[in-house]
Amino acid sequence: MAQAAAKAAMFVWEGTDKRGQKVKGEMSSSSDAHVKATLRRQGINPQRVKKKPAPLFGGGGKPIVPKDISIFSRQMATMMSAGVPLVQAFEIVGRGQEKPRMAKLILDVKAEVEAGNTLADSLAKHPLYFDELYIALVRAGEAAGILETLLDKIATYKEKIEKIKGKIKKALFYPAAVMIMAFIVTAVLMIFVIPQFAALFKDFGADLPAMTVMVVDASDFFVAYGYLIFASVGGAVFGIKTLNQRSAAFRAIVDRVSLKLPIIGDILTKATIARFARTLATMFAAGVPLVEAMDSVADAAGNIVYTEAIRKMRDEISTGQQLQVAMRDAGLFPNMVVQMVAIGEESGSIDAMLSKVADFYEEEVDDAVDAMSSLMEPLIMAVLGVLIGGMVIAMYLPIFKMGQVV
Repeated sequence: MAQAAAKAAMFVWEGTDKRGQKVKGEMSSSSDAHVKATLRRQGINPQRVKKKPAPLFGGGGKPIVPKDISIFSRQMATMMSAGVPLVQAFEIVGRGQEKPRMAKLILDVKAEVEAGNTLADSLAKHPLYFDELYIALVRAGEAAGILETLLDKIATYKEKIEKIKGKIKKALFYPAAVMIMAFIVTAVLMIFVIPQFAALFKDFGADLPAMTVMVVDASDFFVAYGYLIFASVGGAVFGIKTLNQRSAAFRAIVDRVSLKLPIIGDILTKATIARFARTLATMFAAGVPLVEAMDSVADAAGNIVYTEAIRKMRDEISTGQQLQVAMRDAGLFPNMVVQMVAIGEESGSIDAMLSKVADFYEEEVDDAVDAMSSLMEPLIMAVLGVLIGGMVIAMYLPIFKMGQVV
């Protein structure tokens, strides 16, 4: 038990192989003695083993992202399906990682498994990267003796979820990026370009067009209070980001409002339903009891409205209510989804029906994002044309007027 509780660390080692050639490397372990024993089992004579110093300023390379966990799950499933023992699979996958942080994470988990912990318990010690749903599926796989199958399902699930998240980000990124660029271009024109024209117009000795006066006044305001404008925008962005991270009430407001937005709200709703169906299908196929699965499904919903509704559904199911009835009572799921679940309950194939629902709504999200992108492109170009073109025309109107007088 003491060994199991020991904290893993990274060790740097040097030694000679069976042919007498010098070799060196790194290994995550609980002690230098364990590193030496492991090296000897691999046919290496350890000559020098020392603990690797921690990097300065919290270094360690690129951060671990969900895609890394998805690839790790797929690699482990492939290794175990090929008959490679669990610990050896961890060693192979860990050594093949390009990211130092990901390699350290895998080797840390390997050391905990070697110490006698189950894989689920070992992964649970890293909640930042392995959520409750992941742990529940691994635990179910270990209990049923189908760990490689469950790891393959986890990899497929994460790939699908990351794909749909990418679609949502694509839907939001394009208009946001254009708005930011429009703000930057407008600020540059207001601060540096229009004041030059305004100085030139002072020598005209004639009244300026109303449109030009309006733009020049706006420029004067921007030059005088530009620092306040930028500080306000930056403060608003920082404040929203901080509130979103720390305030559950604020996140709830954002989630509720986002579902009611035109176009975007429909895409978010479809994406949430797809995530709900995909998560529940994966959990149900793994043999996780429905009531227990609903907890993980609620956490994975990604929207507080659906999270609260799923938890109410869980309470109804725990009292003997059917899933289809609980979904209908929630009032958040389209009739088609409820009917598909009803058919699945009657035929005993809920996971298959939920997978079909997830596939359908993932395609719906793809189509909706593509349609929105096609609609937004000309709309954004028109807005930019009116904004930038309007300022350019306002600056050239006095010049045209002067040319007519001459």
